[in-house]
Amino acid sequence: MASVRNLKKDINNVLGDVIEAVYLTEAANDKQDSKEGAEIIDEAISDFDELIVQVNKKDVDNRRKHLKEVRKELQEKAAKLVEKVNNME
Repeated sequence: MASVRNLKKDINNVLGDVIEAVYLTEAANDKQDSKEGAEIIDEAISDFDELIVQVNKKDVDNRRKHLKEVRKELQEKAAKLVEKVNNME
């Protein structure tokens, strides 16, 4: 169960860092509360909710494999979000 707890922490930390990066980018560009930033934050929150629901699924055949897939999905979603943050103006 420690891996489940660590996965939940990773989801929280990674997506939290993305949201923080949006705020830092907005501050650096002097554009607080930009529409683009708000969309990225909304997407990060949506991804967080979706991933936590997947982690909490109990009715999977192979729990270990399922959690590895969730971790892989986290990496993919985080990479897309980071790319969007890097492309913010």
